[in-house]
Amino acid sequence: MSNEGEAALSESVVSTRCCIAGGGPAGMMLGFLLARAGVDVVVLEKHADFLRDFRGDTIHPSTLNLMKELGFLDEFLQLPHQKAFELEGWFGDTRAIIADFSRLPAPCNYIALMPQWDFLSFLATKGAAFKTFRLLMRTEAKSLIEEAGKIVGVEARGPDGPLAIRADLTVAADGRHSTLRDAAGLKVIDLGAPMDVLWFRIPREDGDGAEIAGHFDAGSIFIRINRGDYWQCGYVIAKGSLEALQARGLDAFKTNVARLMRIPIARLANIASFDDVKLLSVAVDRLEKWRRPGFLAIGDAAHAMSPIGGVGINLAVQDAVAAANQLAAPLLARSVGDDDLAAVERRRLFPARATQWAQVMAQNNIVVRALSQTTPLKPPLAFRLIGRFAFLRRLMARLVGLGVRPEHVRTGQG
Repeated sequence: MSNEGEAALSESVVSTRCCIAGGGPAGMMLGFLLARAGVDVVVLEKHADFLRDFRGDTIHPSTLNLMKELGFLDEFLQLPHQKAFELEGWFGDTRAIIADFSRLPAPCNYIALMPQWDFLSFLATKGAAFKTFRLLMRTEAKSLIEEAGKIVGVEARGPDGPLAIRADLTVAADGRHSTLRDAAGLKVIDLGAPMDVLWFRIPREDGDGAEIAGHFDAGSIFIRINRGDYWQCGYVIAKGSLEALQARGLDAFKTNVARLMRIPIARLANIASFDDVKLLSVAVDRLEKWRRPGFLAIGDAAHAMSPIGGVGINLAVQDAVAAANQLAAPLLARSVGDDDLAAVERRRLFPARATQWAQVMAQNNIVVRALSQTTPLKPPLAFRLIGRFAFLRRLMARLVGLGVRPEHVRTGQG
């Protein structure tokens, strides 16, 4: 993915109102919204394309609602996707629906399972329609430019060599391993994660069902996500236990997966070695402070989320919308101050903290218990209550699908 903005790479210095490091969901959404409002913006993406496997692919109702507000929903849903109207949970042999999205306001009353590269390419195409949008692929932010205590841009490297990008505002949207948040010297609060996740694919067959499902059993947690002709599967392990799992052998791993999915082991023939299994190292953390003069962190760079609930993409998008709502006008006026950046942090800190609190509670009370259990696992009281009462399934759908303090687009088209 590229556009005519890549021509700027032939220059040693580029000037812009806002430089965004990272072409993920937060960076692309913020770049598009600012450009749509008339703000000159440069987005840096270090890769040559968006094709990364096993990235978060769950587009929740909160994000679908934003597409609807922008007038893009019908076009957006022309992209390949599957719809999940329910989340299904298993504790041992006990099954329950734990979230019913169909009760949310239509038409955005489901989770759209869509490859993230399609989502990002869609936003890139929409952004490229505006002259104020420049997307520089194969361009990685390496460090910050600081003058008199203020961040005034980034030093980057593109396909033609070093590049300095001078900006009124620099935004770190470069993920949980953010180079720029480290360069800014911002303190990270580590909330801890007792697990990692192994991601892989299993061919899907008729009769498998369609809904997203989580299976909890003694010593094991397994997630399956319908991707059309295959299941995207997550096998949860205790943090740091990958070597021990590999030492037990591939056959033992496949046998347990087949047991949890209730399918013959022959269905796992595509997993020929552990090279077909990708490790996601889970982290749950957030910045103590998201900003410095001339600098703001959003998305995973500000708050790395657990995969529990699949909310990471959607929180990042919500951050981008809040940032655009607050910052478009001062960026146009070249008057962005610390009060503006603080307003974004204040608005998005509570949703991040509340979501992480819920994730840590689930980690400590469900994940750790399941992974450490050696006897048959009994469903917890909360699981039994959600399975029994429809209003609790609707509440879970709102919390997972819409989140805490969902944002709405308040920037116009410049």
